Amino acid sequence: MKYYKNGQVKAMSRIRVDDLHKAWMKDPEYRREYKALREEFSLVSAMIAARTRAGLTQQEVATRMKTTQAVIARLEGGGSKPSTRTLERYAEATGSRLRISFEPERMALKGTQRISVARRKVG
Repeated sequence: MKYYKNGQVKAMSRIRVDDLHKAWMKDPEYRREYKALREEFSLVSAMIAARTRAGLTQQEVATRMKTTQAVIARLEGGGSKPSTRTLERYAEATGSRLRISFEPERMALKGTQRISVARRKVG
């Protein structure tokens, strides 16, 4: 905490995360690292969206996958790179279909093809 000379507590100004991100994006190293993590963030976001759509808690997904809630929390926290098999199990537990696709770096290119690999839900 910061204090005025008379001992009163100074009001702390709040900094928004969006504002910090905009400022940091001016740094080339930050931009490079942010871009490198974009795919990981995208995967985590998709996993959480699938669980939310299914109306499930992390514990319920864990039970369906025969694992622990802590494992699901780590998966959704982006701290690891899950295997395709783990993603398939997560998709099955959330009533989703796993789809892995390869897309060109620049989606604006004309005439590009989108190649996708879809796995059907078994059962």
